[in-house]
Amino acid sequence: MSLTEMQNTKVAIVAGGGQNLGEALSLRLAAEGYHVAVVDISEGNAKQVAAEIIENHNRKAIAVQADLTNEQHVAAMVKRTVSEFGKIDLLVYNAGFAKSAKITDFELEVWKTSMEVNLTGYFLCAREVSKVMIEQGYGNIIQINSKSGKVGSKHNTGYSASKFGGVGLTQSLALDLAEHNIRVNTIMPGNLLDSPMFQSLIPQYAKKLGVLEEEVEQVYIDKVPLKRGCTYEDVANAVIYYSSDKASYCTGQSINVTGGQVMH
Repeated sequence: MSLTEMQNTKVAIVAGGGQNLGEALSLRLAAEGYHVAVVDISEGNAKQVAAEIIENHNRKAIAVQADLTNEQHVAAMVKRTVSEFGKIDLLVYNAGFAKSAKITDFELEVWKTSMEVNLTGYFLCAREVSKVMIEQGYGNIIQINSKSGKVGSKHNTGYSASKFGGVGLTQSLALDLAEHNIRVNTIMPGNLLDSPMFQSLIPQYAKKLGVLEEEVEQVYIDKVPLKRGCTYEDVANAVIYYSSDKASYCTGQSINVTGGQVMH
């Protein structure tokens, strides 16, 4: 890549970018002109998305296999991205884990995994990327959170608690990094009804709600004033806006993308 191209083209890391919402965000960022480091615990998924970016979007992309809860993996991921692209304009932390159970049956290992993936991974990625962004003198960090980071979620103690923690981490990072011209925000999607994560939880949700499994999606739609689930495109639109100069006065914010279901 030429020096001029490096300077003129933005570079994004999508942590958890190899499947589902992360894949959609990686592809959308490429369509918006970013070179993308697609980071995923599955090397195969990361390679597939990176290949699609190169083939269909005329952008550069690399696939990075990493466990985002591992300090060494995260440091190596950041180092490789800088080596390939020379800078990092944007980090999107999208990795997530959820498993539903009533508190009396909630296993400690599930709790620990929720904290590690949803919170510790975000902390590690933000810490390592911020070192590069401070040296650059600018940057943007966005966490993909959940409406469960603003309102408690029945039978989702580990997920909700870790997502509430993400809001506090975002606000603290924003305060730490404002003097370095680095903005930090969190996107709070509503229920991504078509996502594999939501679909995997339908049996537990049916039990929680006392309804048939085929009725679960409609129950969640009925909770939303705009009467539909959240889509990958809804989330991507928010990411594009808050990573742009149009949101240059926004930092430390937790932005609802919930169709009106959560309004604070």
